Amino acid sequence: MGQFAIGIDGGGTNCRAAVIDQTGQILGTGKAGAANILSDLENSLINIVESARQALTNAGLGPELARQLPAVIGTAGANVGNYGKRVEGALPFASSRVVTDATIALQGALGDADGIIGAFGTGSVYNARRDGKIWGIGGWGFVIGDQASGARLGRDLLERAVLAFDRVTAASPLTDTVMAEYGNDPERVVEFAHASKPKDFARYSPIVFEYAAMNDVVAMDIVKTAAKAITESLDALLWPECPSICLLGGLAQAYRPWLDARHKTLLAEPRGDVLRGAIDLAAKLLRDGEGNRG
Repeated sequence: MGQFAIGIDGGGTNCRAAVIDQTGQILGTGKAGAANILSDLENSLINIVESARQALTNAGLGPELARQLPAVIGTAGANVGNYGKRVEGALPFASSRVVTDATIALQGALGDADGIIGAFGTGSVYNARRDGKIWGIGGWGFVIGDQASGARLGRDLLERAVLAFDRVTAASPLTDTVMAEYGNDPERVVEFAHASKPKDFARYSPIVFEYAAMNDVVAMDIVKTAAKAITESLDALLWPECPSICLLGGLAQAYRPWLDARHKTLLAEPRGDVLRGAIDLAAKLLRDGEGNRG
Protein backbone atom coordinates (compact mmCIF):
# COMPACT_ATOMS: atom_id res chain seq x y z
CA MET A 1 0.00 0.00 0.00
CA GLY A 2 3.01 2.27 -0.48
CA GLN A 3 1.14 4.43 -3.00
CA PHE A 4 -1.22 6.02 -0.46
CA ALA A 5 -0.92 8.10 2.70
CA ILE A 6 -3.19 10.07 5.03
CA GLY A 7 -2.91 13.73 6.02
CA ILE A 8 -4.87 14.89 9.06
CA ASP A 9 -5.64 18.33 10.48
CA GLY A 10 -6.54 17.73 14.12
CA GLY A 11 -8.39 20.95 14.88
CA GLY A 12 -9.91 22.08 18.13
CA THR A 13 -13.44 22.07 16.68
CA ASN A 14 -13.20 19.22 14.17
CA CYS A 15 -10.69 16.81 12.69
CA ARG A 16 -10.25 16.64 8.90
CA ALA A 17 -8.45 13.92 6.96
CA ALA A 18 -7.50 13.28 3.35
CA VAL A 19 -6.21 10.19 1.58
CA ILE A 20 -3.63 11.03 -1.07
CA ASP A 21 -1.51 9.32 -3.67
CA GLN A 22 2.21 9.89 -4.27
CA THR A 23 1.58 13.07 -6.26
CA GLY A 24 -0.39 14.61 -3.40
CA GLN A 25 -3.71 14.28 -5.23
CA ILE A 26 -6.64 13.97 -2.84
CA LEU A 27 -8.57 10.75 -3.37
CA GLY A 28 -11.03 11.11 -0.49
CA THR A 29 -11.77 13.23 2.56
CA GLY A 30 -13.30 12.67 5.99
CA LYS A 31 -14.34 14.67 9.02
CA ALA A 32 -14.93 13.90 12.69
CA GLY A 33 -15.10 15.70 16.03
CA ALA A 34 -12.52 17.78 17.87
CA ALA A 35 -8.93 16.63 18.25
CA ASN A 36 -7.53 18.73 21.08
CA ILE A 37 -5.02 16.31 22.57
CA LEU A 38 -4.33 18.51 25.59
CA SER A 39 -7.89 18.84 26.81
CA ASP A 40 -9.32 15.48 25.68
CA LEU A 41 -6.72 12.96 24.54
CA GLU A 42 -9.01 9.91 24.50
CA ASN A 43 -11.67 11.42 22.25
CA SER A 44 -9.03 13.09 20.10
CA LEU A 45 -7.58 9.69 19.26
CA ILE A 46 -11.05 8.39 18.41
CA ASN A 47 -11.77 11.35 16.13
CA ILE A 48 -8.39 11.19 14.39
CA VAL A 49 -8.98 7.54 13.49
CA GLU A 50 -12.61 8.14 12.52
CA SER A 51 -11.72 11.00 10.16
CA ALA A 52 -9.13 8.75 8.47
CA ARG A 53 -11.61 5.89 8.11
CA GLN A 54 -14.16 8.26 6.57
CA ALA A 55 -11.54 9.55 4.13
CA LEU A 56 -10.67 6.01 3.07
CA THR A 57 -14.34 5.18 2.55
CA ASN A 58 -14.81 8.37 0.55
CA ALA A 59 -11.84 7.35 -1.61
CA GLY A 60 -13.46 4.00 -2.35
CA LEU A 61 -10.95 2.16 -0.19
CA GLY A 62 -11.68 -0.03 2.79
CA PRO A 63 -11.44 1.77 6.15
CA GLU A 64 -9.43 -1.20 7.47
CA LEU A 65 -6.56 -0.06 5.22
CA ALA A 66 -5.74 2.64 7.79
CA ARG A 67 -3.47 0.09 9.50
CA GLN A 68 -1.42 -0.28 6.31
CA LEU A 69 -0.88 3.42 5.56
CA PRO A 70 1.41 6.11 6.98
CA ALA A 71 -0.19 9.24 8.37
CA VAL A 72 0.87 12.79 9.21
CA ILE A 73 -1.21 14.38 11.95
CA GLY A 74 -0.98 18.06 12.82
CA THR A 75 -2.52 19.03 16.14
CA ALA A 76 -2.25 21.62 18.87
CA GLY A 77 -0.40 20.32 21.92
CA ALA A 78 2.06 18.15 19.99
CA ASN A 79 4.82 20.44 21.28
CA VAL A 80 3.87 20.00 24.95
CA GLY A 81 5.57 17.34 27.05
CA ASN A 82 5.27 13.87 25.56
CA TYR A 83 1.79 14.35 24.11
CA GLY A 84 2.98 14.04 20.52
CA LYS A 85 4.80 10.76 21.20
CA ARG A 86 1.82 9.42 23.14
CA VAL A 87 -0.44 10.07 20.17
CA GLU A 88 2.03 8.48 17.76
CA GLY A 89 2.19 5.36 19.92
CA ALA A 90 -1.58 5.08 20.30
CA LEU A 91 -2.67 5.42 16.68
CA PRO A 92 -3.26 2.32 14.51
CA PHE A 93 -1.60 3.57 11.31
CA ALA A 94 1.40 1.83 9.75
CA SER A 95 3.41 4.78 11.01
CA SER A 96 2.33 8.06 12.55
CA ARG A 97 4.17 11.36 12.41
CA VAL A 98 2.60 13.86 14.81
CA VAL A 99 3.56 17.51 14.34
CA THR A 100 2.17 20.77 15.66
CA ASP A 101 -0.75 22.55 14.04
CA ALA A 102 1.70 25.40 13.35
CA THR A 103 3.86 23.07 11.24
CA ILE A 104 1.03 22.06 8.92
CA ALA A 105 -0.31 25.64 8.83
CA LEU A 106 3.09 26.91 7.69
CA GLN A 107 3.43 24.22 5.04
CA GLY A 108 -0.11 24.74 3.81
CA ALA A 109 0.20 28.50 3.50
CA LEU A 110 3.76 28.91 2.24
CA GLY A 111 4.85 25.55 0.87
CA ASP A 112 8.63 25.61 1.18
CA ALA A 113 8.90 29.41 0.88
CA ASP A 114 9.93 31.90 3.58
CA GLY A 115 7.41 33.99 5.51
CA ILE A 116 5.19 34.11 8.60
CA ILE A 117 1.84 32.54 9.32
CA GLY A 118 -0.73 33.17 12.02
CA ALA A 119 -3.50 30.62 12.41
CA PHE A 120 -6.69 31.57 14.26
CA GLY A 121 -9.42 29.03 14.88
CA THR A 122 -10.51 27.50 18.15
CA GLY A 123 -6.87 28.01 19.18
CA SER A 124 -4.10 30.20 17.80
CA VAL A 125 -0.47 29.72 16.84
CA TYR A 126 2.29 31.40 14.82
CA ASN A 127 5.19 30.05 12.79
CA ALA A 128 7.92 31.45 10.57
CA ARG A 129 10.47 30.21 8.06
CA ARG A 130 13.60 32.16 7.13
CA ASP A 131 16.32 30.68 4.93
CA GLY A 132 14.99 27.23 5.68
CA LYS A 133 15.01 27.69 9.46
CA ILE A 134 11.61 27.25 11.12
CA TRP A 135 10.56 28.60 14.49
CA GLY A 136 7.29 29.54 16.13
CA ILE A 137 5.53 31.02 19.12
CA GLY A 138 2.22 30.51 20.89
CA GLY A 139 0.03 27.47 20.69
CA TRP A 140 0.26 26.93 24.45
CA GLY A 141 -3.38 26.09 24.92
CA PHE A 142 -6.51 27.82 26.08
CA VAL A 143 -5.69 28.13 29.80
CA ILE A 144 -2.56 30.30 29.53
CA GLY A 145 -2.25 31.00 25.80
CA ASP A 146 -4.08 30.98 22.46
CA GLN A 147 -4.57 34.75 22.53
CA ALA A 148 -6.89 35.99 19.77
CA SER A 149 -8.31 32.50 19.32
CA GLY A 150 -12.00 31.77 19.09
CA ALA A 151 -11.89 30.13 22.51
CA ARG A 152 -10.28 33.17 24.11
CA LEU A 153 -12.76 35.54 22.47
CA GLY A 154 -15.62 33.51 23.89
CA ARG A 155 -14.03 33.27 27.32
CA ASP A 156 -13.38 37.03 27.38
CA LEU A 157 -16.96 37.71 26.33
CA LEU A 158 -18.39 35.60 29.16
CA GLU A 159 -16.06 37.27 31.65
CA ARG A 160 -17.16 40.73 30.49
CA ALA A 161 -20.82 39.69 30.60
CA VAL A 162 -20.54 38.58 34.24
CA LEU A 163 -18.58 41.71 35.19
CA ALA A 164 -21.30 43.83 33.60
CA PHE A 165 -23.99 41.88 35.46
CA ASP A 166 -22.15 42.61 38.72
CA ARG A 167 -21.93 46.29 37.68
CA VAL A 168 -18.16 46.23 37.90
CA THR A 169 -17.93 47.37 34.27
CA ALA A 170 -20.42 48.92 31.90
CA ALA A 171 -22.89 46.68 30.11
CA SER A 172 -23.50 46.77 26.37
CA PRO A 173 -26.02 45.25 23.96
CA LEU A 174 -23.64 42.32 23.53
CA THR A 175 -23.31 41.56 27.24
CA ASP A 176 -27.06 41.95 27.63
CA THR A 177 -27.60 39.42 24.82
CA VAL A 178 -25.21 36.92 26.38
CA MET A 179 -26.72 37.20 29.86
CA ALA A 180 -30.21 36.82 28.42
CA GLU A 181 -29.10 33.50 26.92
CA TYR A 182 -28.45 32.31 30.48
CA GLY A 183 -31.64 33.77 31.92
CA ASN A 184 -29.63 36.63 33.48
CA ASP A 185 -28.23 34.09 35.93
CA PRO A 186 -24.43 34.33 36.36
CA GLU A 187 -24.39 30.94 38.09
CA ARG A 188 -25.48 29.33 34.84
CA VAL A 189 -22.64 31.10 33.04
CA VAL A 190 -20.19 29.70 35.59
CA GLU A 191 -21.63 26.20 35.22
CA PHE A 192 -21.18 26.42 31.46
CA ALA A 193 -17.62 27.68 31.79
CA HIS A 194 -16.53 24.92 34.14
CA ALA A 195 -18.08 22.16 32.03
CA SER A 196 -16.96 23.41 28.62
CA LYS A 197 -14.12 22.68 26.21
CA PRO A 198 -12.33 25.34 24.12
CA LYS A 199 -14.61 24.65 21.13
CA ASP A 200 -17.64 25.48 23.30
CA PHE A 201 -16.24 28.92 24.10
CA ALA A 202 -15.22 29.43 20.47
CA ARG A 203 -18.83 29.32 19.28
CA TYR A 204 -19.20 32.86 20.67
CA SER A 205 -16.50 34.33 18.42
CA PRO A 206 -18.80 35.19 15.47
CA ILE A 207 -21.11 37.26 17.66
CA VAL A 208 -18.13 39.21 19.04
CA PHE A 209 -17.14 40.32 15.54
CA GLU A 210 -20.78 40.92 14.61
CA TYR A 211 -21.29 43.34 17.49
CA ALA A 212 -17.86 44.93 17.02
CA ALA A 213 -18.97 45.86 13.49
CA MET A 214 -21.94 47.64 15.11
CA ASN A 215 -19.57 49.60 17.39
CA ASP A 216 -20.57 47.74 20.53
CA VAL A 217 -18.11 49.04 23.13
CA VAL A 218 -17.45 45.69 24.82
CA ALA A 219 -17.12 43.79 21.55
CA MET A 220 -14.72 46.37 20.14
CA ASP A 221 -12.60 46.25 23.27
CA ILE A 222 -12.37 42.44 23.12
CA VAL A 223 -11.37 42.48 19.44
CA LYS A 224 -8.87 45.32 19.92
CA THR A 225 -7.23 43.39 22.76
CA ALA A 226 -7.00 40.34 20.51
CA ALA A 227 -5.60 42.41 17.63
CA LYS A 228 -2.95 43.87 19.95
CA ALA A 229 -1.90 40.33 20.83
CA ILE A 230 -1.62 39.51 17.12
CA THR A 231 0.49 42.62 16.53
CA GLU A 232 2.87 41.72 19.35
CA SER A 233 3.23 38.14 18.16
CA LEU A 234 3.84 39.07 14.53
CA ASP A 235 6.42 41.65 15.61
CA ALA A 236 8.21 38.97 17.63
CA LEU A 237 8.67 36.94 14.42
CA LEU A 238 9.09 39.67 11.81
CA TRP A 239 12.42 40.49 10.16
CA PRO A 240 13.14 43.40 7.76
CA GLU A 241 13.16 41.36 4.54
CA CYS A 242 10.18 39.14 5.43
CA PRO A 243 8.36 38.58 2.12
CA SER A 244 4.86 37.86 3.38
CA ILE A 245 2.44 37.21 6.22
CA CYS A 246 -0.39 34.73 5.75
CA LEU A 247 -3.39 34.40 8.05
CA LEU A 248 -5.23 31.10 8.23
CA GLY A 249 -8.14 29.58 10.11
CA GLY A 250 -11.76 30.42 10.57
CA LEU A 251 -11.11 33.87 12.07
CA ALA A 252 -8.42 34.98 9.60
CA GLN A 253 -10.68 37.15 7.46
CA ALA A 254 -12.44 38.67 10.47
CA TYR A 255 -9.14 39.95 11.86
CA ARG A 256 -7.89 41.57 8.66
CA PRO A 257 -9.51 45.00 9.21
CA TRP A 258 -8.12 45.12 12.76
CA LEU A 259 -4.47 44.46 11.92
CA ASP A 260 -1.68 46.99 12.28
CA ALA A 261 -1.04 48.86 9.02
CA ARG A 262 2.57 47.63 8.95
CA HIS A 263 1.38 44.05 8.80
CA LYS A 264 -1.44 44.67 6.33
CA THR A 265 1.09 45.66 3.67
CA LEU A 266 2.72 42.21 3.93
CA LEU A 267 -0.49 40.18 3.80
CA ALA A 268 -0.59 37.51 1.13
CA GLU A 269 -3.14 34.86 0.28
CA PRO A 270 -2.11 31.42 1.55
CA ARG A 271 -1.45 28.85 -1.17
CA GLY A 272 -3.51 26.34 0.79
CA ASP A 273 -5.15 25.69 4.14
CA VAL A 274 -3.99 23.75 7.18
CA LEU A 275 -5.18 20.41 5.81
CA ARG A 276 -3.19 21.13 2.64
CA GLY A 277 -0.10 21.37 4.83
CA ALA A 278 -0.76 17.95 6.36
CA ILE A 279 -1.32 16.56 2.86
CA ASP A 280 1.97 18.01 1.60
CA LEU A 281 3.90 16.48 4.50
CA ALA A 282 2.15 13.15 3.99
CA ALA A 283 3.14 13.23 0.29
CA LYS A 284 6.75 13.87 1.32
CA LEU A 285 6.51 10.90 3.66
CA LEU A 286 5.41 8.73 0.76
CA ARG A 287 8.13 9.99 -1.56
CA ASP A 288 10.73 9.26 1.12
CA GLY A 289 9.41 5.69 1.26
CA GLU A 290 8.60 5.81 4.98
CA GLY A 291 5.97 4.10 7.06
CA ASN A 292 4.46 1.33 4.92
CA ARG A 293 3.79 -2.19 6.10
CA GLY A 294 3.17 -4.05 2.91
